[in-house]
Amino acid sequence: MSSFNATLHHTDDFVLVGFSDWPRLEMVLFVVISLFYIMTLLGNSAIITLSRLDPKLHTPMYFFLAHLSFLDLCYTTSTVPQMLTHMRSHHRTVSFTGCVAQLFTFLALGSTECVLLSVMAFDRYVAVCQPLHYTAIMHSRRCQLLAAVAWTEGFSNSLVQTVLTFLVPRCGQHRVENFFCEVPAMLKLSCVDTWVNEVEMYAAVVVIKVIPAGLIIFSYINIVKAVLRIPSSEGRRKAFNTCGSHLLVVVMFYGSAISSYAYMAPKSSSAKLKGKLLALFYGLITPMLNPLIYTLRNKDVKEAVKKLRWRGQR
Repeated sequence: MSSFNATLHHTDDFVLVGFSDWPRLEMVLFVVISLFYIMTLLGNSAIITLSRLDPKLHTPMYFFLAHLSFLDLCYTTSTVPQMLTHMRSHHRTVSFTGCVAQLFTFLALGSTECVLLSVMAFDRYVAVCQPLHYTAIMHSRRCQLLAAVAWTEGFSNSLVQTVLTFLVPRCGQHRVENFFCEVPAMLKLSCVDTWVNEVEMYAAVVVIKVIPAGLIIFSYINIVKAVLRIPSSEGRRKAFNTCGSHLLVVVMFYGSAISSYAYMAPKSSSAKLKGKLLALFYGLITPMLNPLIYTLRNKDVKEAVKKLRWRGQR
């Protein structure tokens, strides 16, 4: 406890290196990231607004989608505004408290999204495989409970990892090789063996990412089996369209997350750049694309947008 209190009272700032080693690239990234961040805010805000205003979207699928959109809004906002500020100034530091808050928030929201995506896969599994019992199984209270479990599990995991990460002594090291505070980058500042933290981190990956990914795979194996038993091609097409958007979001999210682990201990300058770009894709591009994917492939959302426009023109 004394070591934890001593760490908490450590007032040194951290330097977030970001893309400062590539100044020309940084100028291009500033423009691109700014545009993508605006699109992320607008797209996810639109999904939340539509799911609240249109009665046809008051279903379990859109209930969870609204949670995902709210999560993505907070997820990107926890890192992007600070990164854009650092790109336009020579002051690239973050306070100890700010670093703790950022690491906790980003990790909590990322962990929550992993669990929430598995909950959404379960929702699609029930809708396709047990359509006659769908309303009985996915009733309002159960949806609220599943969402609460996702948020609770995500924030609990983040609390444990954040405390363990900042308990590790850094011996004056304060140069973070990323554009935000994250667990692997913070552990590299340690001046002691971090095998306990690494074991805990990989155990958390199993609980938060591997197990939900397994549940998603199990759900979609059964969904594919059920769809292939549908006699009409039109019925099969509708069933695949219902699940296609979610599956595409899952592939992007887990694909970028898994790829980022390949660059957790980069040696060369190019490997460092790839790791940072993957983190950027993981933390910004995927949240930006999520509302586009659901909107472009979903008739209900398109109709809701048309209704909203029609109301605005009256």
